Formats: sequence, C-alpha cells, structure tokens
Amino acid sequence: MNYDGIETQRFEDYTEKAYLDYSMYVIMDRALPNIGDGLKPVQRRIIYAMSELGLSALSKHKKSARTVGDVLGKFHPHGDSACYEAMVLMAQPFSYRYPLVDGQGNWGSQDDPKSFAAMRYTESRLTQYAKLLLQELDADVVAWQDNFDGTLQEPIVLPARVPNILINGGMGIAVGMATDIPPHNMGELIKACLHLLDHPNAHLATICRFVKAPDYPTKAEIITPLQTIRSIYAKGLGSIKARAIWKKEANNIVITDLPYQVSGNKILEQIAQQMRAKKLPMVEDLRDESDHENPTRLVISPRSNRIDAEQLMSHLFASTDLEKSYRINLNMIGRNGQPKVKNLLEILTEWLGFRRDVVTNRLESRLETVTQRLHILEGLLLAFEHLDDVIDFIRNEDEPKVSLMELFSFSEQQVKAVLDLKLRTLAKLEEQKLLTEQQKLSTEKDHLNSILNSSDLLTALIKSELQQDAKQYADKRRSPLRERDMAQLFDASALVPSEPMTVILSKMGWIRSAKGHEIKPQGLHYKQGDAYQASARGRSNEMVVFLDNHGRSYSTMAHGLPSARGQGEPITGRFSPPSMTRFSQVLMGKDSHYLLSSDFAYGFIVKHASLIAKAKGGKSILNLSEDAKFCDAIQITNINHDKLAMVTSAGYLWIIAVNDIPLRLRGKGVKLLNIPVARLKNSEEKIVSMALMPKNSSLLIHAGKRYKNLKGKELLSFSGKRGQRGKLLPQGYRNVTLLEVKQ
Repeated sequence: MNYDGIETQRFEDYTEKAYLDYSMYVIMDRALPNIGDGLKPVQRRIIYAMSELGLSALSKHKKSARTVGDVLGKFHPHGDSACYEAMVLMAQPFSYRYPLVDGQGNWGSQDDPKSFAAMRYTESRLTQYAKLLLQELDADVVAWQDNFDGTLQEPIVLPARVPNILINGGMGIAVGMATDIPPHNMGELIKACLHLLDHPNAHLATICRFVKAPDYPTKAEIITPLQTIRSIYAKGLGSIKARAIWKKEANNIVITDLPYQVSGNKILEQIAQQMRAKKLPMVEDLRDESDHENPTRLVISPRSNRIDAEQLMSHLFASTDLEKSYRINLNMIGRNGQPKVKNLLEILTEWLGFRRDVVTNRLESRLETVTQRLHILEGLLLAFEHLDDVIDFIRNEDEPKVSLMELFSFSEQQVKAVLDLKLRTLAKLEEQKLLTEQQKLSTEKDHLNSILNSSDLLTALIKSELQQDAKQYADKRRSPLRERDMAQLFDASALVPSEPMTVILSKMGWIRSAKGHEIKPQGLHYKQGDAYQASARGRSNEMVVFLDNHGRSYSTMAHGLPSARGQGEPITGRFSPPSMTRFSQVLMGKDSHYLLSSDFAYGFIVKHASLIAKAKGGKSILNLSEDAKFCDAIQITNINHDKLAMVTSAGYLWIIAVNDIPLRLRGKGVKLLNIPVARLKNSEEKIVSMALMPKNSSLLIHAGKRYKNLKGKELLSFSGKRGQRGKLLPQGYRNVTLLEVKQ
C-alpha cells in the first residue's frame, strides 16, 4: 500500500528478502570458488587486473598498490586491506601450492603469514603458472559481465587450462555453508584427467590410484590411511592429518618440516609451555636454528641418551601442532551456478566438461576469424586479378564502392578492404603473400572443422594440451604419504617422580599432602573447629581417591595437592560434589582392592583403578537404598585368605570369606549378611561394625564396657557362607559398639 508515493511492505518480508539477498551474495560472489578456474571473485579480479596492466611473468614488477587500486576502482568496490590480503595469499609459496603472484619485498613468512609489508612497499607481477588461467582469455571463449558501474567488462570465469580448483584449493566461510578444498599435485590430477578422457565411465577407485591424497605446500607427511582418504573423496567431506618430519642428530631431535599453516614459533611456545608446567621433565633444551638455508630447523635436546625419542615425539604430536588435522569440504559453485559439495570424480568430470566447452569456444572463435579473413582475401585476390579495372573505377567513379560491389559482387567487408589498400601493396609480391596466406588459412579452416566435427579429435586436442602443461609446470609430490601409529600422550603419572607421600583429609573437607610416611596426621594444625578425618599413604605419582557419604568417588593426582605446611585447600575447589556431601575417606595404592558396603549389609569388592573418576562431579560406585548409609571402605590385604566379620545392632555376628564376595565395577552389591527386609525398613537392625580378619587372627567384641575375645572353635561357630542370617551373640554382648581384630 502506498502513502504519498511511499511504498510500504511487511517488516518480516523486508528482513527475509534482505537476509536472503545478502546470503546469496556472500555465497556466490565472495566465499566460494568456481569449479571452472578455482578462483573466488576477488582473486579472479586481481589476476585479470594484473593481466590488463601487462604484469606478466616476463614484465617488470610494479607496486602492489597500483594493482590494488585498479582492482578496487574498476572491478571490486570493497576494502583495500582485504583485497591486498587476498593478493598476498596468492603470492606466498607456503600458502599456495602453485602461487599465482610473484612478489618482491616482504610478503610474510611461514612463522607469521600476516607479517607482510604494506602494499606501497611491495612489488608484484604474475607467475608463469598464472598464464594457464589467462592464456586463452583474448579469444571469445568465456562469458563476460559488466563491472559494478557498467563502464567495463570482466570475465565471469577465467579459461583455466588445468583444474586449478583442486590444484590450489581454497577456503571460505559463507552464510550457512563453508568450503575447505585442499591443494593437490598438478601431475597427479592431470593423469587422472587423461584417464577420464580415455575412460569416461571410470570409477572413483580408479581415479584414486592417480590422486591418492592432497599435496600441501610444505613437506610434512600425510598420515591418514589411504582407505580413509578414499572415503573422503567419495563423500567430499572429512578430515586429514599431517605430521611434522623429524630426525635424530647425535642426541638431539631436529624437526625439519612442519605441517601446512603451522608456525615454528607457535610450536616452540607450545613445547616451552609444557616445560614450564613440568610436563616435559625429559627435555633439557629447546632452540630454533632456522635460517635462510634451513627455513625450518627446531632442535629439542633430551636430558640423556636414554630418553626414547619415538615416545617423546609421539607425545609432542598429540599435544602440539606438530600434528594437525585439516577439514575437507569440497563445496564449490558448479557449472550450473549453484553451490554443492562434490566428490572427486564429479569435480574432475565437471571440470573436463568446462574445459571441453572452453576449447570448443576457442576453436569456433578462431574458425570465425579465419573464415572472415578468407572472405576478405578472396575479395583482395579478385581485385588483383582485375587491378586495372578496379583502379579505373576508383579514379573515375563518384561512388566507387557501389560500382565495385555491383561489378565484382564484393561484400561490404571485401570492398572496404579493397578501398583501404595502399599503393605499395599493389606489387606482385604482395599478391603472392595473399595467396600464401589464403592457402595457409584454408588448411587451418579444414583442420578446425575436422576437430569441431569429431569428438575424438577434440578429446585428443584436450589431452595433448594437458600433457604439454603437465610437462612444463608439474612437479614432484611434496607431502609424502605414510601410515603412522596414533600419537599418544605421556601418562601423567610417568612424568612425576615417585616419592612417598601422605594425603590428609580433615572433617571440614580440607585436603593437603606431605612428603614421606613418617608424618603423624593427627598432630597437624587444623583450622578452628576442624579436625583430622582420614589419611592415606602412597606415592607422589599415584592417583588419590576420595569417597563421600553418597557412595561416589573422586580422584586427582597426589603430586598436585597443596603442602601440609599450610592448612591445605577445600576439596570442593577441585571437585563438584552433590549437595549435602561429606567426604569420609582417602584411598591410595594403585594395586589395592577395597570392600565397599552399606549398613544394609550389601557390598562388593572393587579395584583401586575402578574408583578413579575423570569428571569433577565424580562417579557413582555404590548404589545406596533409601535410608541406607555408606560404610567406610575396607582395604583387602589378602583376597584369598582374609575374612570379613560383621555385626548388627541386634547382636547378630557373622564371618564370611572375602573371596566369596564378587569383584565389580559399581552397583548395589550382593547380600553379605541377611537382615530381614522389614527390620531394615523400620530401622530396627543394621550393620554397626565390620572388621577384616587376616589368617589365624581372633576377634575382640566391644559391648559397652564389656568385651569378649572369640577364637578357635567359638570363632568358627560364627562363620559360614555369604548371605546368611548370622548367629546371635550371648546375652550381655549383643549391644556391640566395635569389632577389633587381634593377631
């Protein structure tokens, strides 16, 4: 609806259209390359502008600001910094597999690609390789379009003679999609194209025999299995890993080649950071010996010649950018003008279709030029045959053009050429030159027609040109293909010296550690209102486990705990336990076994390793029934000979063999002693004390101020299989408060 000549529309419609227009612009005119020449619009405009400036590989370098100015002023009305950065990228041999721009000055380095000088300082021209993209542009072989202000024409796509879309690859982020096309070796791609021309119905597996993997500008080795790479080429999506190359010199490790887009300075910083954090105690020194002759030479000096270099490098591959993954997303604008993720076979087949069209257009354009020239030569030779008459008409007729056209049946173009003849060209020698030219062009016309009328001859021409280009520009593969074992981080405990250590837990949940086993935890100074709760002795390179009243376990490295010289730190600063949590025990000993149980007489045996929890929230080990409470864990000393004594609040005592209790990872456990369910629900009877009895030991029962020592046959009378009711203690000893083991 209009108000006073102002058009209105719904806000939702306006924003939707504006966003879609912007999205399509970013996708089609900024971020994604065209399958024909493998270039984004800004790259294509830079290359075309440089060719228009005459900056070929044989010309002198010109200031880069001149090129950027032409690109912005004529074809690409955007920021100069973005345009210049795109130009720099095409000039960096460590960024582009086959650079398109030949630069003089500071164009950045592999350590810092962004360290290039301003465009007013650098100079540039096109490389020889860029000729493959521009060589046929003079002929009318590709579509053209108006520039942004309609005053000039620019090519929509360059007539590339090689599949640059895969040779140099490209990266870009659009709206809702992105592209990550890795570079490849030109020779391998051209071999695949030649095979496809001979066998149009070839399968991807056959093509992958020629194109086995990407070929990055650096010499780092590709370690992804070939079968995985073949799967990536089939889908057009995936990731590939590249790993730095190293060697041993004396006792030193020397890194000579880094993965694509990895900075040596960053690698040094990553390794130095681990050294500062004492995660690389086996490394003594680290230095950069890179120079002009050795662009990459990073030296790592181990502390001794006993250090396993393979193991050390495996850790560095896993923890630094010495091994890097590259995402692959073969997304591009196809010949139909639509973006799509394509597989390797689709890309090469579609590009060969593009190349066939370019060659056909080139031949047709040349045929048209030859035909027009033959037509003019025919008129000129006819004029030479009747030279005197032609001269007479020109001298005596008022309208010689009309008269000549009527008398000799000249066309408009022929009579114009005759009238434009100069006197010096009327010599007999010139006529012979025209005859020679006519014969030569006639032969060329027949040749062009034969190629255009024969699909086989056209294919042979395309193959011949690809072979010539490969011979001139192709080189050996830089990224070697090697399958390697997966990189492994060092075990954190292996990096820590093994020293005796005591870990102390207070009632308020503060933790600390002391070197040695001689310390008396009860005698340490605690915060006001706090006191000793539990402690454990072990080694500094072990994991220490904390148990709470919910049956959950938490773990951390012992060496990282605060010193016992202070009051420690709250355990909740390291873990995130549930609410109303009270930590009760500390466990150490990587080969130890523990009995975990509840006062409902359910339990099982668990290994120390099974108690280790990676999450800060810990992990549930013993599942507690409603109203059940977690009993303290009991460390098993001899799983084959130890026995477990249990006594209930009703005075039932029962002793079972420890090896009758199952080993489990987690759960509720099995019934250790049979307490009637009704008595459990009403809280009438529960376990009040448990004790581990080594072989040949006796049991001292504490019942208030009274106590009774069970041994021999009397002790055996309270022993039996797991899960039974137990035997009632004598009157006067049923109110048991503690079970004590005597040797």
